Amino acid sequence: MSEQRPRRSDATRAAILRAARERFAADGYERATIRAIAADAAIDPSMVMRYYGSKERLFAAAAEFDLRLPELSGMPAHDAAAVLVGHFLDRWEGDETLTALLRAGATNPAAADRMREIFAAQLVPVAERLTSDRPRVRAALVATQILGLALCRYVLRLPPVAAMERAEVIAWTAPAVRHYLLDSQPA
Repeated sequence: MSEQRPRRSDATRAAILRAARERFAADGYERATIRAIAADAAIDPSMVMRYYGSKERLFAAAAEFDLRLPELSGMPAHDAAAVLVGHFLDRWEGDETLTALLRAGATNPAAADRMREIFAAQLVPVAERLTSDRPRVRAALVATQILGLALCRYVLRLPPVAAMERAEVIAWTAPAVRHYLLDSQPA
């Protein structure tokens, strides 16, 4: 049997994704362009469109986003919500990628799929460590709180929420997250 060599299309896709990740990180979603990404990958812009179809789909494919959720084992379960909210504030404020993915996910099905994958793969295990009672539902409800907060604070910049101090955001939001993670299911 002959040794199978990587196809040129695989190398092209990898080059596009590498360039897209760097460009989105450097310029943010709004300012990054297909032309700039293609130039960074040393290919024609039509190739980017051939493989990904649109900027939104390219972004969704390039969005390898690790939420880097904190290790919560050994911590009292009651404290986990405040730690999670604080962690998410740090992630939203420290990396434009998640904000760009939220913006794109609101209007683009591929970006929305990517956002769902990220939260399902990374947040469900946290809920599973804290409870055996419907961890997928609990993780999804935590995501509603976190994503809603992010939308209002970082995308829409709703004045009262955007102006709040970090400690105040945690104090207001952590009880809802704690409820979703730990309280009994409503009757």
